[in-house]
Amino acid sequence: MPENGTAGGKVPVDFWFDPLCPWAWMTSRWMLEVEKVRDVEVRWHVMSLAVLNENRLDELPEQYSEMMRETAWEAVRIVVAAQQKHGDEVVGPLYNALGTRIHNKGEGLTREAYAGALADVGLPADLLDYADSDAYDKELRASHQEGIDKVGQDVGTPVIAVPGADGKQVAFFGPVVTPAPKGEDAAKLWDGTLLVASIPGFYELKRTRTQGPVFD
Repeated sequence: MPENGTAGGKVPVDFWFDPLCPWAWMTSRWMLEVEKVRDVEVRWHVMSLAVLNENRLDELPEQYSEMMRETAWEAVRIVVAAQQKHGDEVVGPLYNALGTRIHNKGEGLTREAYAGALADVGLPADLLDYADSDAYDKELRASHQEGIDKVGQDVGTPVIAVPGADGKQVAFFGPVVTPAPKGEDAAKLWDGTLLVASIPGFYELKRTRTQGPVFD
């Protein structure tokens, strides 16, 4: 599929997420709103904060470093295993189910949350076993690297890639937003994202976050 189109003729948005990240979850909720008000289609991809941070674990706060070494691998491995065994079309629904349980319902990064999410979307329960398996780590790292190659190194999750002025994709970290805009506000943020993507040499807008994720 070409970068500037989808099978349905909609504007494609490639979205890289790690299920554990609440800010990626907020941005994904915005993109689902955008799909309702603009002719766009989100294509979901895994990236991994564990992979992103694996070469600087000693620089991170102890609690976060411990999570990156262990728990952070679990959900992304399950999603990639599901994708490899059941196709790209399961990635978005599984992410929705995982995020709803991890973030909105407060179940956290638990085996109960993962198992419940698999059941919610009708995927086999034995995919839970891949939380502790490196069987698809090659594919996980390739998906992660695809997003990083588009956006650069100094970022986190989410990463979105949208068409620029010439139709070629431009990738950004973010947008980071809370709560997720709805309706016309979602549309305005989307239109603004396309606008800045159309400006050659545009890289960054940023301000200090003063509010945590609002899961509504």
